[in-house]
Amino acid sequence: SSVLSVVFWNIISLHLSHYFLVQIMREGISSFRWLQGLMVASIFSVVYALAPMYCLSSIAFLVFQYPCKHAAFIYALPLLVSILVPSRQILGAANYMTSMLDYFDYEEVLETSNDDCRKLLNDGKKFILAFQPHGVVSFCSLCSWINAPVDIRQIPTAVASAVLKFPILKNVMGIFGLTDASSSNVKRILQKGKGIKGCIVIYVGGIAELFLTCDEEERLYLQKRKGFIKIALREGVDIIPVYLFGNTSILSVMKTKFLESMSRKMQTSFTYFWGKFFLPIPRDDKLLYVRGKPLGMPHIPEPTDEDINKW
Repeated sequence: SSVLSVVFWNIISLHLSHYFLVQIMREGISSFRWLQGLMVASIFSVVYALAPMYCLSSIAFLVFQYPCKHAAFIYALPLLVSILVPSRQILGAANYMTSMLDYFDYEEVLETSNDDCRKLLNDGKKFILAFQPHGVVSFCSLCSWINAPVDIRQIPTAVASAVLKFPILKNVMGIFGLTDASSSNVKRILQKGKGIKGCIVIYVGGIAELFLTCDEEERLYLQKRKGFIKIALREGVDIIPVYLFGNTSILSVMKTKFLESMSRKMQTSFTYFWGKFFLPIPRDDKLLYVRGKPLGMPHIPEPTDEDINKW
């Protein structure tokens, strides 16, 4: 049996080595850079996958003092620290994550350049950046944040309140600058925010779109999501459409009606997802971020259903 084990692990090692070599040669980047990008990207998907299990097990260990009181406290210490420490945006973190751009062979197509956006903001315009598709972890969006100038990184991203409150997850994902996706909070930002901080990123499809994730085709949850159009018309802000190509092929999702229903009720994903080797390690598929031109939304304080459907 020991001989078979050695043979088995040698075969696995050779297979993985060949796989990594093919990937690195295909991307045309150094092995260190590719592996660095893989590890940095995996932090976010692994934390997203394991944070719920870690939090539940920490609570159980503390309650039952398993295997002993001190060991349970040490195991649960990161959870306790996370509960006490609020999430905080860290703009400079982007400087340490640029390897993700190479790992995903990230590119951008901008119909509205950053300079154009700044000029419009200086003229008093505000924007809702409507992102689709959602994916499991929006790696294309993370790459756009890493690649963006410091001022553009300050645009807050609207997420479900559960993400903002969930220990560990809130601190890791919070470095990107997250805010509550409730309509009241979105309106507050658009009304009171100044310049860049008066704009907001929203994921139109949300959790419902996550469960449409498919490797073979792009599927959006859009026709029933008109609330952001109504807000834009009422507040007199414009909408910039953004499409995240490759966002749905990075990770695959287990989809059942029960998991989808529970996830939508809890406003966070309760499902198994996987990438490389059936683990929560993102595939290095190409990512393409495409930002369109502002739609030219009018200001209609009391929009009718006809106005909303039109826009």
